[in-house]
Amino acid sequence: MTTLQETGKCLLIWRPLKNGFAAAQKSFSLLVSWHIIIIKYRMLNSISERQKTFDSPPANHFSTVMQRSNLDLKAFVFDFDGTIASLIIDFQEMRRAVLAQLKSFGIPGDGLRDLYVLEMIAAGKQIIAERFPGQENIYFQQADELVRGIEINAARRGSLLPGTREMLFQMRARNLKIGVITRNCRDAVNIAFPDILSFVDIVLTRDETTVVKPDPDHLIKVLEAFALPAAKVAMVGDHTMDMKLAKYVGAYAIGVLTGHANAADLSGAGADMVINKAAEIIFFPNRKPQADIPVNFIDINRPV
Repeated sequence: MTTLQETGKCLLIWRPLKNGFAAAQKSFSLLVSWHIIIIKYRMLNSISERQKTFDSPPANHFSTVMQRSNLDLKAFVFDFDGTIASLIIDFQEMRRAVLAQLKSFGIPGDGLRDLYVLEMIAAGKQIIAERFPGQENIYFQQADELVRGIEINAARRGSLLPGTREMLFQMRARNLKIGVITRNCRDAVNIAFPDILSFVDIVLTRDETTVVKPDPDHLIKVLEAFALPAAKVAMVGDHTMDMKLAKYVGAYAIGVLTGHANAADLSGAGADMVINKAAEIIFFPNRKPQADIPVNFIDINRPV
């Protein structure tokens, strides 16, 4: 009887404690979820403001490249993945790995799923810095290593797109300046294109800059290095992000169909021209395209 009485007393004590623990755990989860919503709101608001800037360039920038009567390009800046190189990156795997890493720090990342991966990591770092000060750099290093591993494996399996070296060689023969900007890491670029600096003047991966596209400073840094106005430069890419970037800084926007975006997406994002692949730029004269350009060029400026 004594044992039963003692057991009953223990149960009476344990039940409210158990309920208290459950309530505390639920409160913590709700608190973290609200914290993620706030961080995400800040980041999306920042991206939204930047998007407004893309869509409505300030008056001191060129109104539109399409209004120019003469085109005199002195430089071409290329995106890397999907533009001059074929790297099959499993972004779903990358997202899962980053979210799992975030969860290991006690942070549910469900509210961050619609961010780009690099922005997802940045948001996670900020959340951890505020919730668990001192742990954010450990998280960032681990998440960065995960992403780099996926990128490097993709680079080992990838290759340059056909005609890339020949195109770049001919562009250099025309005394054109050539740059590459990418959100990818430097190691992956060097694996996929080990002699890249023999063909281009400047490469800015995320390792060489504090900001990456869609931030316009990623492209502006190249323009500054070339000491050229944006009107003399073409941005070439497979993503709508590249087209918006070009339009913001006032550069000529050339979309390529070797990535995920189609011609309608690219032209809708501001492309002045859409071509099948970057290597076709060797047919591109140093003037505005006319009717003698191969039909695989779609000149957005020319009436159909």
